[in-house]
Amino acid sequence: MTIQAHAKVNIFLKITGTRGAYHLLSSRFMQITNLYDTLTFVPLEKEGEGFTLEGAFGCPLEKNTIYKAFCLLDQATGGRKVSPFFKMHSVHVEKKIPEFAGLGGGSSDAAAFLRLTNEVCDLGLSTEALAEIGSKIGADVPFFIYNYPSANVSGIGEIVEPFDETQLSIETITPDIRCDTGAIYRMYREHYLQNVETNTQVAKEMEKMKSKALLQTYEREVLNDLYAPALALSPDLGAYAHKGWFFSGSGSTFFKIKED
Repeated sequence: MTIQAHAKVNIFLKITGTRGAYHLLSSRFMQITNLYDTLTFVPLEKEGEGFTLEGAFGCPLEKNTIYKAFCLLDQATGGRKVSPFFKMHSVHVEKKIPEFAGLGGGSSDAAAFLRLTNEVCDLGLSTEALAEIGSKIGADVPFFIYNYPSANVSGIGEIVEPFDETQLSIETITPDIRCDTGAIYRMYREHYLQNVETNTQVAKEMEKMKSKALLQTYEREVLNDLYAPALALSPDLGAYAHKGWFFSGSGSTFFKIKED
């Protein structure tokens, strides 16, 4: 009972509007084939009292995306199968994806948990139903539920459309800089939101282009609208902004196409 939870990069990320407190986006998500966490459901020798999660996480259990996924899935299915299963099994996570890095590690873990639990507990939930549950955990979770190698993602992350292209071999570097996603989006709303109309037009063109062509055509500042506010809040990021390297999500990871 094991599943891989792959990281992702944002080939491009354009802010196209707002919906209340949320930001509307247009983005290309691509899985990274060689960077993933591994989730394993391990039988317990005796029945436990609660949900047991083991792994190197930088947050308490109640804030962990896997625990949130457990609670929401148990609630959605009436507690008949999920709770009993996890009284007899613990969840072990081998972490390889850096946290707070723009690689979607927490979201991917939550999605992998939902997908594997749906299978082993024979819940019979559709991919769409799992994605709806996942959207309550985080904006990136639906992409990982659908498990597409590459997809255009829009809305507040709930619209996921597969994009037919060759998956790129991606190399990443994650500086020891923790980017605050909430602060970055607040900075964007306060200082950059006037660019939305232009961003929407550019995004429509980007959505049609293959990822390799996007990286060959546009500079990192144009590809990712969150780079400017991230850099304003964390100027040390500039030391890693080498030519040919691009910024993923709200950072702090930079990525490029791996050379042959």
